[in-house]
Amino acid sequence: SSGINAEWPLRPGDEVVAKSRFWYFLRQLKKVRKVNGEILRLTEVSEKSPTKIKNFGIWVRYDSRSGSHNMYREYRDVMTTGAVTQCYRDMAARHRARAHSIQIMKVAEVKASDCRRSTVQQMHNSKIKFPLPHRILKYNKKSIFVAERPSTMQ
Repeated sequence: SSGINAEWPLRPGDEVVAKSRFWYFLRQLKKVRKVNGEILRLTEVSEKSPTKIKNFGIWVRYDSRSGSHNMYREYRDVMTTGAVTQCYRDMAARHRARAHSIQIMKVAEVKASDCRRSTVQQMHNSKIKFPLPHRILKYNKKSIFVAERPSTMQ
């Protein structure tokens, strides 16, 4: 008997959800039902460099109240799974899209020169600085009762 050897990268987390999404996509693409197939192995792919920060481009298709939409989104994270999680949360926040109405079509690592979104591009500056406003003094080194008020903005 001839079989279909299929491999799909899916959202991390629950094994049951991963299997369900696999059958959902396979049913759309190959017209194969669950009773006519079998999942032989379920493995989680580990990240090559989980300590290095990367830019990820995510191609998304989602169903809103008015119709179906395609999108390209960019995120920065150390792992693909983190970028996908950011995408789901961002879509829920900005577009009120629930997880069941979101389909992630493709996830790819994007070079810094190829990034399109300004939120990701602003992090590529080598001289980026993050201000630390409202610094609280450590009072154990200084007297509590002093003549002037503490300066928290430096």
